[in-house]
Amino acid sequence: MGADRVADWISGGQALRRMVDGVPRLAAEVRPLLDTLGRVLAEDVISPVDLPPWDNSAMDGFAARADDVRGASGASPVTLRVVDDVPAGHFAARAVGPGEAIRIMTGAPVPLGADGVIRVEHTDGGTAIGTAEGRVVIRSDADAGRNVRPRGEDVRAGSTVLRAGDVLTPGALAVAAGAGRDSLSVIRRPRVAILASGDELVTMAEYDQVLAGRRIVSTNSYALAAQLAEAGMEAVVLGIARDTRASLREHLAAAAGCDALITTAGISVGEHDHVVAALEELRTDLAFWRVLIRPGSAMAFGRVEGLGGIPWFGLPGNPVSTMATFALFVRPALLRMAGHARVHLPSVEATFDATYAARGELMNFPRVRLQRAAQDAFTATLTGGQGSGMASSMAAADGLAIVDAGRDVRPGDAVRVVLLSGAPLTENAPF
Repeated sequence: MGADRVADWISGGQALRRMVDGVPRLAAEVRPLLDTLGRVLAEDVISPVDLPPWDNSAMDGFAARADDVRGASGASPVTLRVVDDVPAGHFAARAVGPGEAIRIMTGAPVPLGADGVIRVEHTDGGTAIGTAEGRVVIRSDADAGRNVRPRGEDVRAGSTVLRAGDVLTPGALAVAAGAGRDSLSVIRRPRVAILASGDELVTMAEYDQVLAGRRIVSTNSYALAAQLAEAGMEAVVLGIARDTRASLREHLAAAAGCDALITTAGISVGEHDHVVAALEELRTDLAFWRVLIRPGSAMAFGRVEGLGGIPWFGLPGNPVSTMATFALFVRPALLRMAGHARVHLPSVEATFDATYAARGELMNFPRVRLQRAAQDAFTATLTGGQGSGMASSMAAADGLAIVDAGRDVRPGDAVRVVLLSGAPLTENAPF
């Protein structure tokens, strides 16, 4: 990876495939259940019990026999003796016999003898319950034989309720808890090192230099850390390296133990772009450098042998370029490392409402705001200036439109827009 390397200039699709296919899947680890949300399950989960574990009531009402309530109506009500009262978490002390009912709450076990629950709204609410004089008047037979959730309706003992490869949602955690699992084996969450470089950059702690007009904030560090968190990754911010090999070496060494490395800036051909040279000292195997896209053409990808062979994603320094290339290229690769099968952001077709030209050989990704024009129909509006240094254009964007190289888009033309957030993810790449 010498300084005289010729740019590869591969297509966006090629770059995406090389990144996603060129990263390792991380190993599994056992984590407490509440620390597994969003992770990929590494084992099947089998339920040891039926769920629900007993026939239970789907209503607050009165458990009764259908034969005793059929024909009941407002004009011809049926009166039953109330022989017990069963709140949720309790069992009836006796079975329901002919002409009898038991008051029951939602979720409580249905007493033996009863084959339905009459909801409170179809009764007079009952009187003298808890005494020998307890009675309930049934004013409708609409619930005869209904409102009972049978044992095992949701899950049968011995059945596989979650499978390896599933992404753990809140619902999946509920299922795992129901199966008695307080911990799960999941694919590790990638720890991703972020290194910004540039003599012009400072942290928020040095904002007085920004106010004095001498420096700018390293916004990429904050944006990437937020994008990693949104994707379920752990960010390790290495700070800001100065434009010297010595500073870069020192900061890069701090990435040891991480699963991946992202650098921003310093990978172009300027006199002070030393990131490539510093990584060369760490025996970096470069997969590609330069991609036919805008923003973000100065993008690179490789493997850093001197840091344990971890993937390196070299991103441009302009804020829009950094955020856009992370969303379209780096995020899918990191999700694949975390075991996900569906790694790409979803996309929608929209009607463009402006004129935009993708000059030359570069696929363009203008930032757009979406408005729903009709059911499943969207209008895409540019977020303003499209300069790659305008972070505000990303803050205002719902997505990135895909404009093929050489295409002139005019008002009314259809474009595909990659959503910057949203679910579900898809297995299909957008370009």
